[in-house]
Amino acid sequence: MVDETNWREFIHSDQDVLVGKPVVKGTRLSVEFIMGLFAEGWSEDQVLENYPVLTKDKLRGLFAFVAECMREEALYSISAKAV
Repeated sequence: MVDETNWREFIHSDQDVLVGKPVVKGTRLSVEFIMGLFAEGWSEDQVLENYPVLTKDKLRGLFAFVAECMREEALYSISAKAV
């Protein structure tokens, strides 16, 4: 089981890989790309089937990384009304 303290085991950033975007270690799959798949409605099973280099633990590490990033961000209310 992955907790929020050890996401570093699964997520890496290197200026020579995707210009420093956070990626799953050992891959060129960025956190942004994988989260985009989920945002488009992909299930965990679909992601794992299409990207066999990923594991459930790697996805948990990715989610823990995103959760930590969100805690550190300043979020602003966005009105649903058209401007």
